[in-house]
Amino acid sequence: MEVSKIPKYRNLNKTERILIARWKNLGKSNKWIAKELGRDVSTIGREITINSYEGKVYEPLHAHARSVRRQAKAWGAKHPLKSPKVFSYVIDKLRDGWSPEQISGRLKSEYPKDSSWHICHETIYAFIYSVKQKDKMYWEYLRRKQKIRRKRSGRKVHRVRIPDRISIHQRPCEVEKRKQTGHWEGDSIVGLGHTNGLHTEYERVTSTTKIEKLKRITAEETLKAMKRVFDPLPDRLKRSVTLDNGSEMVKHKEVGIDAYFADPYSSCQRGGNENANLWIRYYFPKGTDFSKVPEEEIKAVEWELNNRPRKRLGFKKPVEMWNEALSR
Repeated sequence: MEVSKIPKYRNLNKTERILIARWKNLGKSNKWIAKELGRDVSTIGREITINSYEGKVYEPLHAHARSVRRQAKAWGAKHPLKSPKVFSYVIDKLRDGWSPEQISGRLKSEYPKDSSWHICHETIYAFIYSVKQKDKMYWEYLRRKQKIRRKRSGRKVHRVRIPDRISIHQRPCEVEKRKQTGHWEGDSIVGLGHTNGLHTEYERVTSTTKIEKLKRITAEETLKAMKRVFDPLPDRLKRSVTLDNGSEMVKHKEVGIDAYFADPYSSCQRGGNENANLWIRYYFPKGTDFSKVPEEEIKAVEWELNNRPRKRLGFKKPVEMWNEALSR
């Protein structure tokens, strides 16, 4: 009888155990059975020895049930996140809003020579989605609060006529290279009823995020917010800004720095800012009435975002990179 070859590292399945029992009853040797199943002969011998009923009779259903119980017991004995110390660290940082990738990268950064602290971000994701207890829904700590992992998609933008608009394609090449600090990306986050919201700015080299409250989504309020961000900064840290095409950006010339505009429907051209806005939405979901959100709460969110390690920074924190830029 021909049976498809199965990799040696896989556990025997129920079908294989039925075949083993049938062939043993026909007097076939362990070597013959191993060859038919594409297994090592020691695998067959071990299976018959440890999973036989009372060590005498090999019955396939009994053998399979016994193997499943043993595997479950072994899994339960293994800590779900490598060790209690790693588990505690991961849970604490998830509650602080860190992503699994940030947690994994920061552990390797903090303990570069101690592999007992190292854990893959995929292992953390697998753990999060494996826990089913209602009081331990760790997926709620993730940015998008998804019960399952989904493919991310971008947000559409609207085409608006903006005076003195300069395309992103005319932006100096050094901006794209992320080698020079002082180049920003800006956008608005809209609140309840499209009346109020936030203005956000993201610095491309240090990943620093700035958040300013908007009483209304208007050009005048947006101009005030941008001035609160840029006016206190030295010239070397406010060289340019790349903006969305919203109507609230029409007073960009009055900000006093070079402004460029992304193509319509191309949020990826302001990828850092878009990513920052997604994180801000974690704290302030769509429909938030920002008139009821205290300024202190908004600044607390800004502080948290700038004090999380980033993969593209070698798992340094934006605040660490920003302080270095300020001290130069």
